[in-house]
Amino acid sequence: MLRAVSRRFFLAMVAGSAASTAVATPPTASLRPVSRGADHFKKSIADPQAIINAAKLNGRVTYAVADARTGLRLEGGNASVGTPPASVAKAVTALYALDVLGAGYRFTTQLVATGGVSAGVVQGDLILVGGGDPTLDTNALAAMAEALKARGIREVRGAFKVADGALPFIKTIDPGQPDHVGYSPAISGIALNFNRVHFEWRRSGGAYGVTMDARSDRYRPDVAMSRMQIVSRDLPVYTYKDGGRTDNWSVAKGALGNGGARWLPVRKPALYAGDVFQTLARAHGIVLKNPVVVGRAPNGTLLASRQSDDLRTILRAMLRFSTNLTAEMVGLAATAKRKGRVNSLKASATEMNRWAGATLGTASMRLVDHSGLGDASKMTADDMVQALVKAHQSRTLRPILKPIAMLDEKRRAIKNHPIDVHAKTGTLNFVSGLAGYMTAKNGTEMAFAIFAADEATRGRISKANREAPRGARSWNRRAKAMQQKLIERWGSLYGS
Repeated sequence: MLRAVSRRFFLAMVAGSAASTAVATPPTASLRPVSRGADHFKKSIADPQAIINAAKLNGRVTYAVADARTGLRLEGGNASVGTPPASVAKAVTALYALDVLGAGYRFTTQLVATGGVSAGVVQGDLILVGGGDPTLDTNALAAMAEALKARGIREVRGAFKVADGALPFIKTIDPGQPDHVGYSPAISGIALNFNRVHFEWRRSGGAYGVTMDARSDRYRPDVAMSRMQIVSRDLPVYTYKDGGRTDNWSVAKGALGNGGARWLPVRKPALYAGDVFQTLARAHGIVLKNPVVVGRAPNGTLLASRQSDDLRTILRAMLRFSTNLTAEMVGLAATAKRKGRVNSLKASATEMNRWAGATLGTASMRLVDHSGLGDASKMTADDMVQALVKAHQSRTLRPILKPIAMLDEKRRAIKNHPIDVHAKTGTLNFVSGLAGYMTAKNGTEMAFAIFAADEATRGRISKANREAPRGARSWNRRAKAMQQKLIERWGSLYGS
């Protein structure tokens, strides 16, 4: 007699039979986990192109990373394609200046008298002689005025002159920048306060009070050669006109609000320095005539001088604060010593490119200035890494590069992060660069360069909007996040 078998009963019988077989028959292979290799975890590290794609930057991203000690290339993408380096170019300028001028080089500013000095009276002219010092400030000029008084000088019968011929006069670092941005001032053989004047305004009732001064932490001398006019308009916010002996500015009243301040560029550096020194000397009872600009100072009696910090200290500050004027002045000074005086930033940068090829082994560096402000400059990631590897041999650059913090998702510095980074950043509108050295957790030191640029979008920005165009800030944030993810990739992949 046949009995019907339910589906549940059938499945239970099959499961039981399988279990009995498993117990009765020994396994043909070990059930213990099989080792997947010490570097299996590396398979989970994000691919560089995936990191780049996630940033959604448009344009182009180029990068390269190498062992800093041996120069062995570890990874790269578009690494031979030239891209605007922005302020990363300052790292090359630092190497150029250190090699040509020397780490201990100091710039000297002088006060010289012609015609002799008798009973405290300068019989001829007094000349303020610029020595190409990019760090000269109001405090330094005040100390020189005080030294003049301590020397017993009480009168100058001749002219008061300012000699600015140590470096060429250049009206602005990058003509493509808006007239009013303080990071693109004029250049000459004398500079004061990075060739910037402090503009401040305050509203009282329906009127504004305006000051233009050369302030420091100790002094606030008024400046006569830079003038400001408030105009009833909305745009443009600022306009500039060359007044011969003055910088003539206007500002839109509708943009001022109740008060504020900003640094404006100086277009006549020698007159600016002379104007401020004239005020500081008057405070010590020494009345000077209005300054006259000359190229070279005649021979005379040295009355006072001021030396800058050593070049290495100057360059450390330049790399930390990314001061364009410092980069241009030290680059021009290095070219003047190496080749002789040139008349443009492009000519000086071209000489630096030649030096980089011969000294650092770069193949295609095409910088047009020393600061990276001009977007016509081009640098490849391969060339920048080559320069970093070469510099690593003498340990000249990493000690003066800025430490770069690794950030969490809220852009807060991560304490005790296993990767240590010292690098130079570079930022223009829709251009972002980062290049330097990273040390992984196991001590492996790498040289890297990352450049990103959306040159098409940048090219559509009008000159008037280049200070803060729409979308540039968020683009830059994404670029920096991408840079960090690439660094973390390299730290895990090549330093573990």
